[in-house]
Amino acid sequence: MANEDSAALAAVGPRLRALRHQRGTTLTQLADLTGISVSTLSRLESGSRRPTLELLLPLARAYQVALDELVDAPATGDPRVHPKPIVIHGVTYLPLTRRPGGVQAFKQIFPPDPSAGGRIPQAHEGYEWLYVLSGRIRLLLGDRDLTLTPGEVAEFDTRMPHLFFNPGPGTAEALSLFGPQGERLHVRARPASPDKKQ
Repeated sequence: MANEDSAALAAVGPRLRALRHQRGTTLTQLADLTGISVSTLSRLESGSRRPTLELLLPLARAYQVALDELVDAPATGDPRVHPKPIVIHGVTYLPLTRRPGGVQAFKQIFPPDPSAGGRIPQAHEGYEWLYVLSGRIRLLLGDRDLTLTPGEVAEFDTRMPHLFFNPGPGTAEALSLFGPQGERLHVRARPASPDKKQ
């Protein structure tokens, strides 16, 4: 068992490096995003620094992957996704996809937080699609201020400064798809127009 644990820990560094290269992120950008120094990140990736929960949690958040993906927890053979909640700024994120890279899907549960509008909108690489299931989501996007209600969708390039939160009064829920820079969500099957024969 100890040998298996050592092997799993030794594989974390190469996995972190591969994930960072997949995302096209530099060590400096990752350090800015996570608050972990460039030297610590470099030592983690090379295997000269032992991964700890304190280091892996912000990395999992930054890459928007489940923690068990970073340490390659063994598969159970169950194809269902068993989301493990991640809480950031009071918002609960339930990962709905398991693979690193590519489009990531999340269910988000927003408690009422009317004061969140005072936070500074952030920009980062990627593209996001947000669908409101219940409640209201306020989206600050560049110089636009939008309130989304159930059934409404927003999609945007995350290089534009943005912030979304629940202005209240009740809890809000949304589905979110996030992809690497330049990746767009395309509808492949559209209803046939009435004048075309099927």
